[in-house]
Amino acid sequence: MWASLTGHSPKKENSELTPYLPSLLRPLAYLSPVVKDQSITKLGCCISPPTPSANYWFQPFLFISTCCGFCCLLFYRTDVTDIHMLVSLTAYLAIVITACVLNFHRALALFVLTVLAIFFTCWDFLMARYEDKIAEFFSPCERFLKEQWFWMKWVVWLALIAAIICWLIFDTAKQGTNQLISFGGLVMYVLLMLIFSKYPTRVAWRPVFWGIGMQVTLGLITLRTKVGFDVFNWLGRQIQIFLEYSDEGAKFVFGEKYIDHFFAFKVLPIVVFFSTVMSMLYHVGFMQWLIQKVGWIMQVTLGTSPVESLVAAGNIFVGQTESPLLVRPYLPYVTISELHSIMTAGFATIAGSVLGAYISFGVSASHLLTASVMSAPASLAISKLFWPETTIPQVTLKSSIKMEKGDSKNLLEAASQGASASILLVANIAVNLIAFLALLSFVDSGLSWLGNMFNYPQLNFEIICAYVFMPFSFMMGVDWEDSFIVGGLLGYKTFFNEFVAYERLSTLIHMREKRGPVYIGGVKQYMTIRSETIATYALCGFANFGSLGMVIGGLRILSVPVVEVPCHILLGDSFNSTNLPSNTTEIVGCCQDLFNSTSANRSQEIILGGNYSLNSLRGCCQILESPTFNCSWTTLLF
Repeated sequence: MWASLTGHSPKKENSELTPYLPSLLRPLAYLSPVVKDQSITKLGCCISPPTPSANYWFQPFLFISTCCGFCCLLFYRTDVTDIHMLVSLTAYLAIVITACVLNFHRALALFVLTVLAIFFTCWDFLMARYEDKIAEFFSPCERFLKEQWFWMKWVVWLALIAAIICWLIFDTAKQGTNQLISFGGLVMYVLLMLIFSKYPTRVAWRPVFWGIGMQVTLGLITLRTKVGFDVFNWLGRQIQIFLEYSDEGAKFVFGEKYIDHFFAFKVLPIVVFFSTVMSMLYHVGFMQWLIQKVGWIMQVTLGTSPVESLVAAGNIFVGQTESPLLVRPYLPYVTISELHSIMTAGFATIAGSVLGAYISFGVSASHLLTASVMSAPASLAISKLFWPETTIPQVTLKSSIKMEKGDSKNLLEAASQGASASILLVANIAVNLIAFLALLSFVDSGLSWLGNMFNYPQLNFEIICAYVFMPFSFMMGVDWEDSFIVGGLLGYKTFFNEFVAYERLSTLIHMREKRGPVYIGGVKQYMTIRSETIATYALCGFANFGSLGMVIGGLRILSVPVVEVPCHILLGDSFNSTNLPSNTTEIVGCCQDLFNSTSANRSQEIILGGNYSLNSLRGCCQILESPTFNCSWTTLLF
């Protein structure tokens, strides 16, 4: 059994695991049709299959332990020197099973997280070992779709259009015309992007429709289904509870009356706490894994390149200046369209570190979380519509992009680095709010002085923005009487920043909760809940003129390629090892230079330049797809 699973004999290399195998493999007896008793007995442990009187209600938990046992058997190979990980997994499994036995409803969240962890662990293992075989297994389906796609796409389009029409009819009859206005606004925004597109005749519609479709689907699940609404509400409550732990640190540093200075001593410590946690998650590799999974989903569905998909996924969790660091080795080689997508994804989402600050204002946590997630595919859709891809991307990796864990040596150092890194962010937030609110007050005073000359002293910056953005807010689905207020919020967000806009929105929310007079002097004082929700989604992004300057400056620094070692030496040393090298800045840059300096004559004889070797060419072809050189020719030489 052991030899069949790992390909090695258990007698010598893995003798350390023998005492632990009976308890580990005991759940395998419940799979007696699949795993024979004789095979298990060979491992030195005597396990009997379950009797007819066994508690079969307990089998979900035994399923978990069985999967964990299989994972341990598959991952522990001849290089195992200790059993700490095995003991930890066994202890965790015992905790999960005990918690589920005592109160399954109370332990449901732990059970679901454990099942998800087992699923993705097995998924990663299978994809790492058998990805080529899985792709070969499904290749007939892929060929069939390619052959029949000419007429199938028309069937899909007609079915999709019919479904949209039916949904609009029934939804309008049930909910009213507000949803119809929102759909018209979506069509209007798409047409505006197409009109002002750089290459309107060369738009690839796959990322556009898939991006919008993913956004609409997530919105329907979150807002129209009870399960989705409850799930995101639960996540929002957990985030709020989690962020409240920052109060303990703020209370210790600033005293019991820290909340008297709400923004400085309540909101900004949340940014510090969240930055610390994110740094710890990066150290253990969880954030890299999560970002890669989300990026892979968008790459497969939208058909975007690995670089822009990974940055869009990263922007859900980190800021617009930090997300390009995920793909720093590849920035010098991105196309203009990819660069536009990287910037658009940064403007469309917010960082996890400031998410907590907005929640502390009183804005709905579930809506902020949903808005940040659904904006990632939508940003790629709008980006590819406004600036379509007209060239072949240079970076099209066959394997997933490698991301560094950071330079911290342990978890405590990672936490300390995360807290220290937030100093600049906290200071930047504070000084920008001081500057922008002071500037806004000055502008409002000047406009009021100017308006007083024409008997209109109430003229201010918000009123001007409200008139400018009112049509856009109305087409989002905001009630007409609230579109003036939302237009002003959009102006604050565009010309100043989203902090100023959310601070104003929180004031409107608190006024509604106090149930004060709706109109004072003919001016509406607060909005409906529906308008507040739409405004929450509309403001959730870094799209303002200040962020534009930050992103341009950051990308200019990050996109400078640095290659210190001669490329032919670097590639020769890298590909002489048994494993393929990580996709670093130097490797990718040198491979691009190798492809550009390589040519072939009519007899397919490869001519190398720059002192490169054929082994380096073959290695580069294994990790990159060259748009300038046919890598299939290298197979004829080896």
